[in-house]
This record gives sequence, structure tokens and C-alpha cells, in this order.
Amino acid sequence: MPMLGLGVYDMYNDEAEKAVGDALEIGYRLIDTAEMYRNEAEIGRSVKASGIPRAEIFVTTKIANTSQGYDSTMRAFDKSLEKLQMDYVDLYLVHWPIRQTRKDTWEALEQIYLENRARAIGVANYYEPHLDELYGYADIRPMVNQVEYSPFLQLPSLRDRCRKDGLIMQAYTPLVRGKKFSDPRIMAMAARYGKSPAQVILRWDIQHGICPIPKSVSRARLQENFDVFDFELSPEDMSILNNCDEGLRVCENPMDYL
Repeated sequence: MPMLGLGVYDMYNDEAEKAVGDALEIGYRLIDTAEMYRNEAEIGRSVKASGIPRAEIFVTTKIANTSQGYDSTMRAFDKSLEKLQMDYVDLYLVHWPIRQTRKDTWEALEQIYLENRARAIGVANYYEPHLDELYGYADIRPMVNQVEYSPFLQLPSLRDRCRKDGLIMQAYTPLVRGKKFSDPRIMAMAARYGKSPAQVILRWDIQHGICPIPKSVSRARLQENFDVFDFELSPEDMSILNNCDEGLRVCENPMDYL
């Protein structure tokens, strides 16, 4: 799985197709969509139009909350493949841990994985209690856990748990929707490295071994977000960012799904 990807939440129609096309031209090879985003067809068309071999592009999608359950997940997955115009996805995730259906849903993901129609399976928005429950019935453990994560919402205990369990952690809304770009600590680092605040934050993720999937529809911003592999934050600057945690969320709290 590439270390940096494009999230396509809240992108539709021509805008979604163009953003994915631009991203693939720039060099992105991870595209993260979901049934709930209602843009799988656009992503599929853009991937196909790129001319890049399918095997070189890592495609993630997710089961919507309203489609969870064993049989309904199997049907929803078939529809996702149809919309994407693909025979498989590289990663299929449970989008949210819906209490009544998450066990049956996970069993469906295991079956999809055994059928080689998803190269990997995982979860999103699963915190430690969700993982504890899942491990109690899973025959196949999740391979990825995608959660809201940034210097301002660090989840250190979950991060450590994922590492201990061999679970790759992905960060959505890693840029906090721009809310912290004017933070003096971030701005000082951006000036010091000749980089943007977004690049500093994304580099912090990568140096923690966490894969960020920022969203943008602007080609210039897509390029900016991708240009984070030519510098490294110093240990001192990593330490400064490690002390920025303030529990800031821009999305729902998964602990509400216990």
C-alpha cells in the first residue's frame, strides 16, 4: 500500500473524475473511496481512462452503514465492483462500527477476502474496544485501521495498539480541513523547511509510519500534498508536533459507536 493517497470524500461527477485523473498523472497510486461517497463510478472511469495498469493502482472502498450485515454486504460489494468496473479492490473496509451488524459484516469481508476479490480487508473508525470485540470473533484479523488522525488528534494508545497488533494505521482528514494551518508552530516549521503547513503535517504522519489520505480537487494542492518525500522533519520538530495534541475532531467520535 502506498504511503500517501488521495481521499475522495465529497467529490462528485466531473470534479471527482478530474481530481483522480490529475492525482494519477502527478504520481498518486492510492485512491480511497467508499460506497457512502457516491462516487465509485467516477473513480472507476478515471482509473480506467488513466491508462495506468490496474495492478499499479491501490483502490480502497468501504461498506456503507446502511448496507451492513452479511448478505447485504455481499450485495453491496458486488455493486461497488460494478461501479468501479473492477474485478477486485485492493482494500475493503467496514466504514463505521455499527453495533448491530458489525459481526455479520466482518464475516462477509472475510468471505470476500477468501474469494480473492479484496486483496486486503480492514476497518475504519475502530478504537480499542471495537478491536477487542472484533478479535473475539474474527478468523482473519483486519490489516488496516483508518481513523481521523492529525497532530491535533493523536490517539497515542490506539496508535500503539495498532503497531502491536501489526495493523497499518491510515489517517483521514490529516490536515484538519485547514483549521490549523495558521498555528505558529506549524508556520515556523513551514518557513524553516521551505514547505507549506500541509506538507509539514503530512510529513509528520509519514515519519510516524502512518499513511495520510488528504483530499483536494485542486491540481496545485494535489501536487503540493504529494511533494513530501524530499525532506525530513528533525527530531526536535517531531517532538514539537508530538505535543500539539488537543483532542480536536472534525468528524464524529467512534466511541459513540460502542
